Amino acid sequence: MADFWTRYRRNRAAVLGLGILLTILIMAATAHLFYPEDPFRLVGRPLSGPLENGFLLGSDSLGRDVASGIVHGAKTSLLIGLIATLASIFIGIFFGAFAGYFGGRIDDLLMRITEIFQTIPSFIFAILLVAIMKPSIASIVIAIAVVSWPGVARLVRGEFLSLKNREFVQACHTLGMSDLRVMMREILPNCLSPIIVIGSLMVATAILIESGLAFLGLGDPNIMSWGFQIGAGRTMLRSAWWVCTFPGVAILITVLAINLIGEGLNDALNPRLKERQ
Repeated sequence: MADFWTRYRRNRAAVLGLGILLTILIMAATAHLFYPEDPFRLVGRPLSGPLENGFLLGSDSLGRDVASGIVHGAKTSLLIGLIATLASIFIGIFFGAFAGYFGGRIDDLLMRITEIFQTIPSFIFAILLVAIMKPSIASIVIAIAVVSWPGVARLVRGEFLSLKNREFVQACHTLGMSDLRVMMREILPNCLSPIIVIGSLMVATAILIESGLAFLGLGDPNIMSWGFQIGAGRTMLRSAWWVCTFPGVAILITVLAINLIGEGLNDALNPRLKERQ
């Protein structure tokens, strides 16, 4: 662990990204302390600008506090990004592991299924899925997971193809270990580094997809999120720029921080980079 942190902190941008993300996580966890009221509550004069009428970042067309929405919406956007990414990784590992380990017809079948999903434009497919299932947090998570797993599957398949003929795997077969045990307990742990890196980047992508869906009116109307705020203020961009701008900046900073962390994880976990250092 100490060796990992030593390599990670060499990337100053990654350390900065980690600090920013931790700040956002603390903000989301303590949202009820700073803004204990419901973010949907009408608390003042509509369309008040930043630092006017007691609003730090202004209010929207209904008199809802923009700052309160950003703080409470952080939890929603981050949770959706995390849960959708974990679901994508689980599906991708299943397809990639079986395809790479067994090869042959199983590999052909699973990769053809993967290619079918990859040929469909991700965001359009996500819109279609959410529209069919009815907009909600669950449908958004499912839609993001369904459109995101093919990249993980191809990565895991490549790792399994390169590892399945190694000496330690052959030794496991000699000892009589089952295929499933070899896959899950011997090969998969050696694939975790690239999976962690791609997973960190997928969280950022999931947040962007959720924001885009909410912007189009396909988010959960009963739960505050950054995308919901941008969607609510898109018709007032010229007259009340702050309604969209501040949630958009929150998305930008969060996605940038996660991408910086992903680069740092790649520097710390990539074995080829370790050798150079």
